[in-house]
Amino acid sequence: MRFVRFATVASAAAVGAGVLIAPQAVDAAPAATSPQIRTVAATSTITSARRAKQRQRADYAVRYAYKQIGDPYRYGAAGPGSWDCSGLAGGSWRKAGVKLPRTSQQLYRAVKFKVSWKGAVKGDLLFFYGGRTHVGIYVGHGYMIHAPSSGQRVKRIKLNSYYKRNFNGGVRPGY
Repeated sequence: MRFVRFATVASAAAVGAGVLIAPQAVDAAPAATSPQIRTVAATSTITSARRAKQRQRADYAVRYAYKQIGDPYRYGAAGPGSWDCSGLAGGSWRKAGVKLPRTSQQLYRAVKFKVSWKGAVKGDLLFFYGGRTHVGIYVGHGYMIHAPSSGQRVKRIKLNSYYKRNFNGGVRPGY
């Protein structure tokens, strides 16, 4: 009788590397020495072509968001003359060819590629507060563009300690 033994590598997920442990056939009566395990590089589920397309879309979304700086905030607005936070995020990505839902909570749930504070790259959507009630578009170098609140205008801001304290997840649309 033959069994198949699988092993896992916990550190692979920690560093973001894709590593598969190939199954190894083991006889019913295992030998006194431990079995050898072969490791094989995993093919990423996201191809380099898809990554390149996502980066192009992210660049376009960020450029579009920059053009909206100065537009007024209006609750529930989705452009083009005024915006709320999720309307700006969704509208920017929509212009880049990615359809996203309307509210910040729906945006977070719909996009499956989650990112951390330190893992954010240009075009990622960053969510804030307990209920993920605010969203901004990360534009790189520690800045984001967002539609802040009533009476204010769309602006680019530095992500300071206040935003880090209130950060509640991020997503990378466009895959």
